[in-house]
Amino acid sequence: MARIFCVANQKGGVGKTTTCVNLAAALAQAGQRTLLVDLDPQGNATMGSGIDKRALKSSIYHLLVGLADLDAVRVASPSGGYDVLPANRDLAGAEVELVNLDQRERRLRNTLQAFDADYDFVLIDCPPSLSLLTLNGLCCAHGVIIPMQCEYYALEGLSDLVNSIKKVHANLNRDLKIIGLLRVMFDPRMTLQQQVSAQLEGHFGDKVFRAIVPRNVRLAEAPSHGMPGVVFDKAAKGAQAYMAFAHEMIERAKTF
Repeated sequence: MARIFCVANQKGGVGKTTTCVNLAAALAQAGQRTLLVDLDPQGNATMGSGIDKRALKSSIYHLLVGLADLDAVRVASPSGGYDVLPANRDLAGAEVELVNLDQRERRLRNTLQAFDADYDFVLIDCPPSLSLLTLNGLCCAHGVIIPMQCEYYALEGLSDLVNSIKKVHANLNRDLKIIGLLRVMFDPRMTLQQQVSAQLEGHFGDKVFRAIVPRNVRLAEAPSHGMPGVVFDKAAKGAQAYMAFAHEMIERAKTF
């Protein structure tokens, strides 16, 4: 049975896509069969996995609206060692079309159920808003991974996200829970970041992952080469942090 996790945060620019791509590649390197679902119309996770979103014949848009099945959409990442359900700008139109479809918030869930035995982990890269696309991700996930920077505004947005997850749990997906908070783009030289990190640990306890991803240039360079950072430069501190995070995820998944 696949463990399905959403990587979500309503705040943009917090490293959701970087986390998805690198976690998928790190899990694949650890021997886990992994599927990355790109639910963001920007298609950054698709491009970061080495797949040209402009050359796609079919994407996750076609899957959600019933124009293609999973086998027709699924693509192997040439550099990451995992499978991808890719996205491009077509997905922006799915928001409008899904409104009139049956079980609009469960379209992704119904599709993935048939392929449950194919994977150990399914990671869903959500757009930075609580849209119908994000709702599809949350409705089929067992848990949510929240990447966040240790800054004041990030704390403000976190309470909104937690409330949104509680509402989805109460009304649409009783299996949904917060798996953990991942501190990303961390700079230990900044006192504020250390203070916010300590606040998170004090409030959320073991929900905060032990792994901390530092601010790292090599992680930022990797997408321009069409590969995850853990493949682009395995020795980089950011890559090593994501490898540690992957092993932590494998351990936590055993308790599900």
